[in-house]
Amino acid sequence: MMRQSWNPLYALAGGSSLVVALLILLLPTGRQPFSSVGPSADKLFLYCAAGLRAPTERVARQYEQEYGVQVDLQYGGSNTLLSQIEVGGVGDLYLAADAAYIELAQQKQLAREAIPVATMHPVVAVAVGNPKGIHGIADLWRDDVAVALANPDQAAVGKLLRNQLTATRQWQLLRDAVRKRGVFKPTVGDVANDVKLGSVDAGVLWDAVAAQYPELETVVCGELNDGQVNIEIAVLSSTKQPTAALHFARYLAAQDRGLETFGELGYEPVDGDPWEHRPELTLFAGVVNRRALEPIVEGFAAREGADVVTVYNGCGILTAQMKTLEADASDGFPDAFMACDTHYMDVVSDFFPEPANVSNTRIVMVVEKGNPKRILRLEDLAKPGVRLALGQPQQCTIGVLSRRLLEHVGLYERLLNANVVTQTTSSALLIPSVLTGGADVALVYETDVQAERERLGVIPIESELAKAVQPFGVAAGSNHRRLSRRLLDAIGRSQDQFEAAGFNWLYDDLAP
Repeated sequence: MMRQSWNPLYALAGGSSLVVALLILLLPTGRQPFSSVGPSADKLFLYCAAGLRAPTERVARQYEQEYGVQVDLQYGGSNTLLSQIEVGGVGDLYLAADAAYIELAQQKQLAREAIPVATMHPVVAVAVGNPKGIHGIADLWRDDVAVALANPDQAAVGKLLRNQLTATRQWQLLRDAVRKRGVFKPTVGDVANDVKLGSVDAGVLWDAVAAQYPELETVVCGELNDGQVNIEIAVLSSTKQPTAALHFARYLAAQDRGLETFGELGYEPVDGDPWEHRPELTLFAGVVNRRALEPIVEGFAAREGADVVTVYNGCGILTAQMKTLEADASDGFPDAFMACDTHYMDVVSDFFPEPANVSNTRIVMVVEKGNPKRILRLEDLAKPGVRLALGQPQQCTIGVLSRRLLEHVGLYERLLNANVVTQTTSSALLIPSVLTGGADVALVYETDVQAERERLGVIPIESELAKAVQPFGVAAGSNHRRLSRRLLDAIGRSQDQFEAAGFNWLYDDLAP
């Protein structure tokens, strides 16, 4: 659900909901209510990489106990599972041992949201005591050593190993040795079992998988030191219950739920969001973004089963509010900020590292229909009797950018003293001053004129300074960094909405 302001009715509704929730929690089952996150779900289907079986089974059972939702698991090599997803066209979630498979699934439009989980590294595993004296990769193609490897066309660890060794031509030596004296297996778990049973002398596993076998020990190999994969879970495009699927994905990737289990079993968890049954995200946004941003945020909140509290205002006001909240250590600091221009993102750059530029819009002059004052260029704003409306530079981005533009042509102080009749806190508020005859001309964002083009004249400004770039940043101190990043991803899939609102699209080129 998307919210933009506080309403006392919310407090009453929230109190009632809390009572209901507490009553349910007192029931003998101990399960928490699930229906409030969106469409109810009794069962989810998850494709799970074989190397992630142990933690995923445990998390799935924990989730079922807590929320009453059964999670059915299908195991296999990451690439094998991706092929099954593509052919079958069914399922809710995909947990891959390498994020490269998630990216491929997204490119094929088989998956939507992706959430990071943990990292793994490849290691050589041998029986305890290392009876064959294996100390490096070169020992794996000795004539007295039998090796098991995961098939690189099926499993992520095999693919990574092939990529790591191909550049030094060691892959061909190892591949040929396996073909002669060893075996290729479909999953990393199969490799681990072969080494455990003594069917082979060594195998290449993920470090976290090897740690789950007390019968095995690992050998440090310099050739594998740079190898690392990122584990991610993705919501499949085939799901008919995306909100329920996201609920489980957030649970598995939460620092105090699923990631605890992954850490206990030897994986390296990422810095995940803390678990919240229904998270609440606070977004500050400059007013110019509202026309395009509002429906996107609303759709995102509904799909995620989250609340997004959106505060729209002039960016000067918003950044001043942020600084006050930070200085006072008060609640309410935003999880994310979408500014009207990079100027105001720079003002709070300490709070929002590495913002992504999403779009831009031109600054134009709007006049009465027919342009009775014959205003054609910036210099015409200084004509005697021309009444000018500008944004207030201490409160909004349009004010800052208009001042910069007019100072560049040497007009600002002159206009401020003779022609400016009103200053407002946003571009949108400047439009009525021209419509009602209170001003002859105003400098506004082109996007804000969309709804009134039939009643106004629009005069372009030939200057590189007549442009505002809209960046989106995630707060470094937010407890919802992963959720905020998914909101940015949702915005990044919304080029059509931004262009329909009059913006020019930048995100594909400039997103980090």
